[in-house]
Amino acid sequence: MSTAPDLVEPRTAPISYETETPVRYEQEGPIAWVIMDRPRYGNAQNSQMTYALDDAFRRAVDDDTVRVIILRGEGKNFSAGHDIGTPGRDVHKSFDRRLLQADHVNKPAAELLYTREQEVYLGMCRRWRDVPKPTIAAVQGACIAGGLMLAWVCDLIVAAEDAFFQDPVGRMGIPGVEYFAHAFELPPRVAKGFLLLGDRMPATRAYDFGMVNRIVAAAALIGETRRIALELAARPRLGNWLIKQAINHVEDLRGKRTAMDAVFHMHHFAHAQNDLTSSHALGGLDAKSMAAANKAQADKL
Repeated sequence: MSTAPDLVEPRTAPISYETETPVRYEQEGPIAWVIMDRPRYGNAQNSQMTYALDDAFRRAVDDDTVRVIILRGEGKNFSAGHDIGTPGRDVHKSFDRRLLQADHVNKPAAELLYTREQEVYLGMCRRWRDVPKPTIAAVQGACIAGGLMLAWVCDLIVAAEDAFFQDPVGRMGIPGVEYFAHAFELPPRVAKGFLLLGDRMPATRAYDFGMVNRIVAAAALIGETRRIALELAARPRLGNWLIKQAINHVEDLRGKRTAMDAVFHMHHFAHAQNDLTSSHALGGLDAKSMAAANKAQADKL
């Protein structure tokens, strides 16, 4: 039993998962479909889901018959972000770790979240970005905060017309989500507005900045993503991998990895500041209050 003080929220109730399979894996010829399956909660990412995603990506990489991986969310939304308020929020639970990080549950104060998020957010997203097969995110509805991280690690993003992108964590005093790719996905001044104002960015605007590759009608999202995947599957496997490595290498030469490391530390400085000033690593905000603030802001637009 951990003796570390609670962070984020007190452990007043046991974890209650609404499903034992938060991620579905389906193979269709050369395509592996990795499907986030918590539609009741907008596919919010708890650790249960994060480790299931890692299992699914590993399965697809290990299977030589799989040539392309598609990531999508079941239901209305791609992903509403990190789980900050469902009965399945499992910040204080241990899992079989993948990246040689220490367990976080017995760590005191700010070290708990810092240790956990090195693995489940920053580390795993980098791991998925570098898988040797093309990856496509099929995005509909909300792609908020932690949802951005999952879309951004993919090589291509196909968005439905109803998709929108948002990172409103500035309300918590936090400078963006842990996999900080904002200033690489968007021009710097646009990225500042995206974070400072926390406005929703519709798919059309994201397309204009090159963050999205294709926009399609919602009813055509699965079919168009499948069509692109089959096109990629017909290309030379090694060529696809080398193209990924080439572009990722250029991004890293431009400072993507080192910038992300720096902002990850700013992110956790913000968590620690919140703990000191409000005794809550998210500044006292939870899923309900964030959703209410997002709705109020959207209503003004």
